[in-house]
Amino acid sequence: MRAVVQRVRRAAVSVDGERAGAVGPGFCVLLSVGPRDTEAVASHLAERIAALRIMGDGAGRMNLDLARAGGGVLVVSQFTLHADASRGHRPSFIGAASPELARDLCDRFVETLRARGLAVATGVFGARMEVEIVNDGPVTLVLSSGEPPWPADAG
Repeated sequence: MRAVVQRVRRAAVSVDGERAGAVGPGFCVLLSVGPRDTEAVASHLAERIAALRIMGDGAGRMNLDLARAGGGVLVVSQFTLHADASRGHRPSFIGAASPELARDLCDRFVETLRARGLAVATGVFGARMEVEIVNDGPVTLVLSSGEPPWPADAG
């Protein structure tokens, strides 16, 4: 899985001119699933993102996770994060998971965030979406399931 995590002041997604989901302060997560990803990977990545301490504290330092900051998450599926543009000018998307697997794992990712008590909004899987993001900072992280595991007590 790949995720682009942006700390936002607000973010929204619309489909056919209709608002599908929105959050105030928190994260916008653009999420892509690979063919070898599993439910365990989706849950682990969601837990990692929920625990990121990149929200500002009273002193303006990146020191709080979403729950402590009272933030929400907008999750938008984006298979293009698995694009391979190493040859020519037209990217290949064969590195992305099938739509069925991707939908299931995106759902698992969202369920894991909600199980932590976070307010989660989503786009519409497979739809052509317009995403509005007001990045705060700007703070943007790129995470991948191929990274080494994080110790649970990492500071």
